Amino acid sequence: MAAADIASNLSLPLWLGLNLTPGLGLRGVHKLLAHFRDAGAIYSASLTELESCDITAAVAQSLHGGRSAALGAEEAERVAQLGISVVTLGDREYPELLREIHDPPVVLYIRGRIEALDTFGVASVGTRHPTLYGKLMAEKLGRDLGQWGLTVFSGLARGIDAISQRACLEANGCTVAVMGTGVDTVYPSENRKLAEAIIAGSGALVSEFPLATVPAAQNFPLRNRVISGLSLAVLVIEGGEYSGSRITARMALEQNRDVYAVPGMATQKQACLPNMLIKQGAKLITDVTDIIEELPSAVRVRLTPPPPVVSLTSQAAVPDAAAGEAMQWQAVLKVLATDETSHVDEIVNRLENKLSAPEILTVLFDLELAGRVRQFPGKKYLRVS
Repeated sequence: MAAADIASNLSLPLWLGLNLTPGLGLRGVHKLLAHFRDAGAIYSASLTELESCDITAAVAQSLHGGRSAALGAEEAERVAQLGISVVTLGDREYPELLREIHDPPVVLYIRGRIEALDTFGVASVGTRHPTLYGKLMAEKLGRDLGQWGLTVFSGLARGIDAISQRACLEANGCTVAVMGTGVDTVYPSENRKLAEAIIAGSGALVSEFPLATVPAAQNFPLRNRVISGLSLAVLVIEGGEYSGSRITARMALEQNRDVYAVPGMATQKQACLPNMLIKQGAKLITDVTDIIEELPSAVRVRLTPPPPVVSLTSQAAVPDAAAGEAMQWQAVLKVLATDETSHVDEIVNRLENKLSAPEILTVLFDLELAGRVRQFPGKKYLRVS
């Protein structure tokens, strides 16, 4: 083991102790670090020196008397037992982009691949109650970002967050979930399988909060600054005027990150936030290429474009399909929308009864297998691409 790694292991309880000291808080830790420069020096300081850094006598006593170090040692033991990694602000593995923000977390608890935190990526955030259009855009952009080799950073929340991250995984991409709980407490519980898939893949779950931290309202704005801090830019896909995604967008601007937004229908409340951000100067996004062209050239040259989609009418796309079948595919796709589902009967009418309902169902089944159509309850269908 390298000397630096040995030193890091020895200092871990001290860093964890700073994070766990009651009444100290992130701002207090940064004040102490600005003064003493090193976690070990904080614990070695006198009570007078500690109190001169504008912390309370109780906090100073906890640090000087060993209580904080003991709390850190207990946490370090729990971390080791659970196989969780911890990266501190003093470690070289700490994500460089996150280190740049004015209030970086002191410690990061990580389940999964540590290196995933220091990759080029875009944050994808939005409402927990998306419209069908919002779901489809989150799926499309999450998948496309993954295919381009960009990491999708998000919060594992219901709605846009989870949809984006799931789509990225389905494209064999990397995604990182920044949590407002401890990394051992998946919230919401319905996304537990998604969290496991992220860990099993090339991604990670990350949190600045101690183990066993339960969901609390005040944690999520703090979590949001980490989502934006890890990312090159923040993409907003639907959100109300006072959505939590607005906080993420504001923090992104404060951190000198770009903000992108997917435009929505003006009459829908979920479109309020992205439309407002676009008015204020956010980059309007309708396709992943809109994102790629905004990234720094040093990032773009390291990305790998996905292979082009083969035309449906080409022999490579439908090697066994007769010309007549290919024409039926094209006819059905032509009358299907990408933002609104259509019932089988509607498709029959749009085709002016040139195909019967059973024939159309057969074509739809083939298109669904080809990934060109999605089926929804009630025999309703939507064109994917």
